[in-house]
Amino acid sequence: MRPALRAPRPSRRAVSAATVALFATVAVGCAPQPEEDPSGKASASATGASCAKGELRTEASGKLTVATDSPAYEPWFKDDDPKNGEGFESAVAYAVAKQLGYDKADVVWQSVPFNKAYAPGEKTFDFDINQVSVSDERKKAVDFSSGYYDVRQAVIALKGSKAAKAKSIADLKGLHLGAQVGTTSLDYIDDVVKPGQDPAAYAKNDQAKSALKNGQIDAIVVDLPTAFYITAAEVTDATIVGQFENKGGTPEQFGLVLDKGSALTPCVTAAVDALREDGTLAKIEQKWLSDAVDAPVLK
Repeated sequence: MRPALRAPRPSRRAVSAATVALFATVAVGCAPQPEEDPSGKASASATGASCAKGELRTEASGKLTVATDSPAYEPWFKDDDPKNGEGFESAVAYAVAKQLGYDKADVVWQSVPFNKAYAPGEKTFDFDINQVSVSDERKKAVDFSSGYYDVRQAVIALKGSKAAKAKSIADLKGLHLGAQVGTTSLDYIDDVVKPGQDPAAYAKNDQAKSALKNGQIDAIVVDLPTAFYITAAEVTDATIVGQFENKGGTPEQFGLVLDKGSALTPCVTAAVDALREDGTLAKIEQKWLSDAVDAPVLK
């Protein structure tokens, strides 16, 4: 910087004011700006966010508030109790919490309906974990972490039924299908199957399962791990007809849901990425979702 021309010596007050202004300018000019790495993920360091425990701006000081729906279904949670650490998503939530520096006792669970988790509006949780698929449309209202699970959608029908004999997407077009409202399962019916009659949309998967058992619909669509659990433990006279390929060749992923523009997003994303890279997510998946083996692909 070129030296300034000599001028009359300013007063002490003027010097103080100028110093404050100078530091403010330097602070603004040097503040790190959000950047994305080549993979498209924003890093905590790039955003300038501090991910150290005690410095995270959480809903409750010293606590991490995690939300999910009620009831909490298996194999994602066990015994409808997210707090016990049993089940894939409960285990993932606590692993993320630990990565962020929070002990199990520091995690506070909150019940939030599936559709409300990604609806526009300020959130009362730090992040939500509830099999919410990442999509561009949902990103308009909320933030997502990077994906913690790659998932496919599957079709369930009662054994011996016409639907159970389906071998292709074309075989599903004449059936009455159902799924939970607001899910990618319902999107797959509308966008991939494109059936001749409107699908039945249910507020909860429990309602969809009851409709299937009662013969009100021919088949339901759910994510593949849920399909294996339903057919093994809940509707044992049902079978998995098959699974869909990923739309557009891009894997469907579940992501943690955060408030739009949340300061926690880069920290939570960094935590999920670290758990994927060190093999923790794979170990949790193997423990809780190992029954979700491949099913026939419907084309």
